[in-house]
Amino acid sequence: MKNLLFFFLAFAFFCSAESFSQVKRQAENKPFMLKGEVIDGETNMPIAKVNVEILGGQYTTTNLSGRFAISAKIGDELVIKSDDFLTVYYTVAKNDFITVRVEKALGQPAPSVSRSSQDNKQNSFSVYLDSAKYFLKRDAQKSIEYVTRALEPGRNKTISNKENSQAFETLGDINLFWNQPDLAVDNYKRSIQNLSNTDVSIKLAKAFAQNKNYQESISAFQNLLKANLSAYQKVEVHEGLGDTYKAIGDGVKSVFNYQKALDAAKENSITPKITNLNSKIGEAYAESGALSEAEVYFDNSLKLAKKENKQRAVSEKNKVADFYNQNREYEKEIQLREETLEELNTMGKGATVEDEALTSQRQNYKIANAFVAQEKYKQAIPYLEKSIAEADIREDLVVQKDATRKLSEIYRDIGEFDKATESYQRYVEVVDELYVKKEQEISQAARFTKEITLKQNRIVSLENDRKLNESRYKLAFENQELIERNSKIQKWVIISLAIIVLLLFFAAYTQYKNVKQQKFANNVLALKSLRSQMNPHFIFNALNSVNSFIAVNDERAANKYLTDFSLLMRSVLENSEEDFISLEKEIELLELYVKLEHFRFKDKFDYRFSVDKNINLNEFVIPPMLLQPYVENAVWHGLRYKEEKGLLEINFRKIDSKTVKITILDNGIGRAKSEEFKTENQKKQKSKGMGNTQKRIAILNEMYKDKIVVKVENVFENNEGTKVELILKKD
Repeated sequence: MKNLLFFFLAFAFFCSAESFSQVKRQAENKPFMLKGEVIDGETNMPIAKVNVEILGGQYTTTNLSGRFAISAKIGDELVIKSDDFLTVYYTVAKNDFITVRVEKALGQPAPSVSRSSQDNKQNSFSVYLDSAKYFLKRDAQKSIEYVTRALEPGRNKTISNKENSQAFETLGDINLFWNQPDLAVDNYKRSIQNLSNTDVSIKLAKAFAQNKNYQESISAFQNLLKANLSAYQKVEVHEGLGDTYKAIGDGVKSVFNYQKALDAAKENSITPKITNLNSKIGEAYAESGALSEAEVYFDNSLKLAKKENKQRAVSEKNKVADFYNQNREYEKEIQLREETLEELNTMGKGATVEDEALTSQRQNYKIANAFVAQEKYKQAIPYLEKSIAEADIREDLVVQKDATRKLSEIYRDIGEFDKATESYQRYVEVVDELYVKKEQEISQAARFTKEITLKQNRIVSLENDRKLNESRYKLAFENQELIERNSKIQKWVIISLAIIVLLLFFAAYTQYKNVKQQKFANNVLALKSLRSQMNPHFIFNALNSVNSFIAVNDERAANKYLTDFSLLMRSVLENSEEDFISLEKEIELLELYVKLEHFRFKDKFDYRFSVDKNINLNEFVIPPMLLQPYVENAVWHGLRYKEEKGLLEINFRKIDSKTVKITILDNGIGRAKSEEFKTENQKKQKSKGMGNTQKRIAILNEMYKDKIVVKVENVFENNEGTKVELILKKD
């Protein structure tokens, strides 16, 4: 009795301690919204539609700005994946904005192309490939070995595009079946490189999804919808899209594509697909919480599955039973699982069942869980005992572990502590045994992966060898052609020499002209260089204004300023590649700039634009951003330091039909006084905007014969105020 009491207290303490530590861990590690961006490591440009996933958790994609937000916890592993770059794994250490730089994946070399074909070679290739397909689901290594033999070079043996495509398609099928989707993607791509094939493209899209490259999968399926598809292919593509959207949690698009696939399957009487799609639509509705709609489709799938083979019917009953469990309709669940058990028994032990859930030990365990959920512990015990016994016979340690622990908990809850202790001890033994088995499986899986990778590399090596041999043959052929070509070249040498003499005379004649054109080109290049310096200088000054609003926490002013600034930037960038723009565009740009500066210094100055109505603004052209530095100087070095409110006037007057005078007039403190306000550092530096503008005008006048004349002078006798006069000629 004392031992029993001690066990009960120890067991209760163990459970309470475990619960307490779990609650503590949960409290310390609450989920938060992790934000970040994905950019190209070389160009620093954002990358859109990148797969972002918390390992074993949520999934999202980057937006057009390369940014994402996903629920995460400290210690979670973030996986950033795309077909265009190497997969990145990032461990979440803190709640902070992260920037992920990615490197582009190296492209795979294209398979070699062979054209000759013989009957004995074709027969051996087909035999080896058929053997590979036979062993595909039985022995992966043997299956890949047969593909290798099919591709091995031999005497008088070459491989055609079609055969290369078939071989790599088979390799992709092997990889996909044995859960190596990354290799499957690579091999399906190689198959398509040799010969475009819609069925292989569908397989590639499915492999993308299985490899969690969901965006690439969606894009591949959507491109396939634009192709000329057969009825069955159309069903497969919509079904694949539904599977992918379901995997990323988009229930609406998932159901939409499943429904389109179902409609096409019904229209073309593709019976197996009709059953599967009813089941998948039911699952999609169930996951999104639409239980009544899910039940309708599950009822349809049950009825249709009964008309097919027993294994299909059993599989569907198991899915519907899981749905009833989710919906807490335990009586219906138990009834379906009882029927499943009966049909599994009638199928016999020799029947092959790929789904682990369709085993008698698993079904007994789930029936017991349904009884436990209703607190019918006595009814659950026999099913757990059956589950444990059958799991022991079939060496299913996972089910045996779960069932043994559940049995121990039931005995504890109903007060049979001896049996609870006995079951718990057995549970510990099974856990130890399972741990050893899992270690062995991990070791075997590592060896299996290594061997498959080596065989894959062997096939790639065969492709490279074949490509090298073909290159040697091509080189020998080209050498022969070169010898023949040399004989012809000798005949043309004398003629060529004569032509060269004539060309020398022509070159001497054109040299003078080229020098002149080169000088003109150098001037154009200098203008472009100066213009490229103007835009960063202008942007930097404008952003300083934005920064000042942010510094004083004037968010509304900053937002309004940024809106107008974006319009100005758009105009600046649109004109940045033009040597000249119309005077009308320059005035529009200048008005927008002055509006922004007035918004910044509205208490310092007013402004007034005056444009002569007689000027045809579209007939006159002007280099972009030529007037802005003069206006900027007037505001920043004249009006900004004035104690009372100043005035800025910008006038455009027509002198004659070919000449316009532009006047920029301010009543600021003047150039001399502005020089006194400068710091020592500012005095050492010359204004880049004004300096570049003067250089541009000098070059333009040299190229176009005094097209622009500029004069700067003081307005008042006390050296205050500044007037800039600029004469612009039409031609």
